[in-house]
Amino acid sequence: MVMKESEAELERGDPVPNFELRGTDGETHTLADFADYDALLLVFTCNHCPYAQAKFDLLNDIAAEYDDASVVGINPNDAEEYPDDSFEKMVEYVEDGTIRYDAYLRDETQEAAEAYGAVCTPDPFLLRNEGDTFTLAYHGRLDDAMNPDDEATEFYIREAIDSVLAGEDVDLEFMPSRGCSIKWK
Repeated sequence: MVMKESEAELERGDPVPNFELRGTDGETHTLADFADYDALLLVFTCNHCPYAQAKFDLLNDIAAEYDDASVVGINPNDAEEYPDDSFEKMVEYVEDGTIRYDAYLRDETQEAAEAYGAVCTPDPFLLRNEGDTFTLAYHGRLDDAMNPDDEATEFYIREAIDSVLAGEDVDLEFMPSRGCSIKWK
């Protein structure tokens, strides 16, 4: 396990790159599939990283709580070297209820992770729906629990989602997310 912190590549307000990724539901998804939501939380994550696992419940709760925000996990890890991150394991995590996001997608080519500048799992990107495009509203920590065994007391992502849904700017400084490095091919 190599711990990394996320880096800011995209600026707030920038249009974000589109993607075309296979989901655990058997469908191929693009940003347009989430056009009915005011906010879209893309989280580059995986199955095996303890930092990512520590955020499963939070992300599941957010997916259940917000009607106007969608939570989408994107797994970019090299599944040949890390079999726990295979598409088949992703499907198992969804089927057994471990992951209950609105969608869980496989970034087999790692192009989406590269385009967003994701470096760790989890690496969250909150997007604002501008009607004809999505723009970056927030990139950074989900909460103040920086290690897998820590208990969170502040939930930055809820504050950020609430701001986006209220049509306001996210008033949070960039605080890097922390997790295992993305396992590049």
